[in-house]
Amino acid sequence: MATDSTSDSLQLTVPAVGTRHAVLASTVFAITVFGSAFLLFLVQPLLGKYILPWFGGSPSVWTTCMLIFQALLFFGYAYAHLLSRLPLRWQATLHAGMLVAAVCTLPITPDSRWKPTEISDPASQIILLVLACVGLPYFLLSATGPLLQSWFARTQPGISPYRLYALSNIGSLLALLAYPFVFERWLAKPDQTVAWSCAFALFAILCSVCAALVCWQVGATGKIVRTELDAGISQSSPPTAGLVLLWFALSMVASMFLLASTNQICLDVAVIPFLWVIPLALYLLTFIICFDGDHWYQRRVFLTISVLTMPIACFYTLLPASGSLVFQLGIYFTALFAGCMVCHGELVHLKPSPKYLTLFYLTISAGGSCGGLFVGLLAPAIFVDYYEFHVAVLGFVLLAVIVVLRSRLTAPQFQRVGMAALVLWCLAIVGFSVGARQTSKYMAMSRNFYGNLKVEREISRGQTRSPRLLIHGRIVHGAQNVASPTRRMEPTTYYGRKSGVGLAFAHINQKPGRHVGVIGLGIGTIATYGRTGDRFRFYEINPAVVDFARSYFLFLAKCPAENECVIGDARLVLEREEPQAFDLIVLDAFSGDAIPVHLLTAEAFEVYLRHLAPGGLLACHVSNVHFDLLPVLAGIADDQGLSAIQIDSDGNPAEFQTDATWVILSRDANELGTFKEGKNFESVRRTFWTDDQNNLFDVLTR
Repeated sequence: MATDSTSDSLQLTVPAVGTRHAVLASTVFAITVFGSAFLLFLVQPLLGKYILPWFGGSPSVWTTCMLIFQALLFFGYAYAHLLSRLPLRWQATLHAGMLVAAVCTLPITPDSRWKPTEISDPASQIILLVLACVGLPYFLLSATGPLLQSWFARTQPGISPYRLYALSNIGSLLALLAYPFVFERWLAKPDQTVAWSCAFALFAILCSVCAALVCWQVGATGKIVRTELDAGISQSSPPTAGLVLLWFALSMVASMFLLASTNQICLDVAVIPFLWVIPLALYLLTFIICFDGDHWYQRRVFLTISVLTMPIACFYTLLPASGSLVFQLGIYFTALFAGCMVCHGELVHLKPSPKYLTLFYLTISAGGSCGGLFVGLLAPAIFVDYYEFHVAVLGFVLLAVIVVLRSRLTAPQFQRVGMAALVLWCLAIVGFSVGARQTSKYMAMSRNFYGNLKVEREISRGQTRSPRLLIHGRIVHGAQNVASPTRRMEPTTYYGRKSGVGLAFAHINQKPGRHVGVIGLGIGTIATYGRTGDRFRFYEINPAVVDFARSYFLFLAKCPAENECVIGDARLVLEREEPQAFDLIVLDAFSGDAIPVHLLTAEAFEVYLRHLAPGGLLACHVSNVHFDLLPVLAGIADDQGLSAIQIDSDGNPAEFQTDATWVILSRDANELGTFKEGKNFESVRRTFWTDDQNNLFDVLTR
């Protein structure tokens, strides 16, 4: 996403200003530009988090939001570019009218009627929702920077308008950092949208004042002032088509780095605003650093960092999800920062005459929008795995070679830079090759809005045969001994008979015709506990998971109990359903290894308890690589008046069972008395999550 900024070399000498009008105008314009940038970048994580639970907590929710925000930014720049060709009085009048129309759309709080009732095309639903809620205000905020700077330059002769770029950058960065540490922590989501709406109304007033000052100035002078900027650049030659295309490509690759990195991090860790904001802040920071002055960007330094970090990040996507969270984030963030520094640093070297700055920024925003379009819509349609980061690396290397060829380097310098680019390209291709060879291990692969799925085929190892696996992202979501008729209906992975869920089923064995609700299907392993006369109801948001479970695994087909799969976000579906009177509810929903936070809040458990029969149990799976969820469930148990115990089970490789941690909750403490293996929850610290207040940093383990 492009941002308003420029280089020191484009700034004009600022003479002393002695009139009150000039001081007043400068102050109003500065506050308005700062406020527009602050609101522009604040609303992105704000609205993304608001609608995240409505679409299953998938990382693609943020990617889709970013896609529409980038598109709106491009159209805002185009609007400013075209509007600036009209007479100033017409510009001011038209823009003030647009601001009035935008204020009439407030507040931006999404109506509950936007909650999806079907999930056939969530990306389109998100795009329509964002456009309806914040489309016009965001569009006008996007246009504010270049438009007001144009007005300022025309009405305040002799005063450089480019100082407003710095204020714009500062406002953008402050908004990104303020959201996770201030707004998200201290304000509920509805309060955030109302506060933002009030701030936008204030901004609209200030922007209208700027428009009035423009009209007054034109009326007072009777003409448009010809500035020093206009006089000095009238003879500048226009940029070539090849140069414009290079601007576009550099911006597109940087945008791809941003969104592909964010996608991968959220899939493996968690879908939270902090992990949206930090990559976006790093991306914006590279704009600020590079456009502040040519001396900050050193091609050799940042190409070297890219060569060292990008291949590691590419290969990291092919490894199992394990290891240090700090290392994982460090690699992705460093690769993102270095890559964007190169892209934006080269943009600075290729910047045009100030006469063509609007075309320059318009092209940059177009490239950013197309990068978002590729990652958000095109890549899920053409790739069965997350290869966007690899594509960005290949594009980066190609662009690096082009800019090196365009520059006038000495032979040794060219050889060093060219060799570094060649090494990086070769490593990226090797990464692609490794990924391609891995596809031979899989019987089936699929990718959609909710992530990528792979079915890994069985492998014979002497007298034994490995199980068939379902992998979501880099996390195993189920295993079955399909080739063994005697063992194929034995529970595996986290669901062994000595696990928490196995003991929960043993506890309700005496009940005839058990009614069980399961949130998260996987491959249907829990169906192994079904008996004739039982009813199992699985809630699964991803239709591809249901297809894979029925097509490549046998748990559902061989289950003697009646079983059905309900497609949709479990919480939204349960909110609409009549009470089901479940004897047991199993909560086991993960997207990759990411935590769907909206399924672990107090409001969510109120929904679950409404569907729980008297004496029923809630079994919650909390095994996780990076987060300790026990404090969250302890806090909810206290809030809802529930009794809870923790059950840890050791893995058994011979039975393809893994270590697991479950928490069993019940309204009746006596129901938990038979769980001799359970650990008391009294010593567990408490963290209370609600829909409006939840912070994963409180439960971070590594």
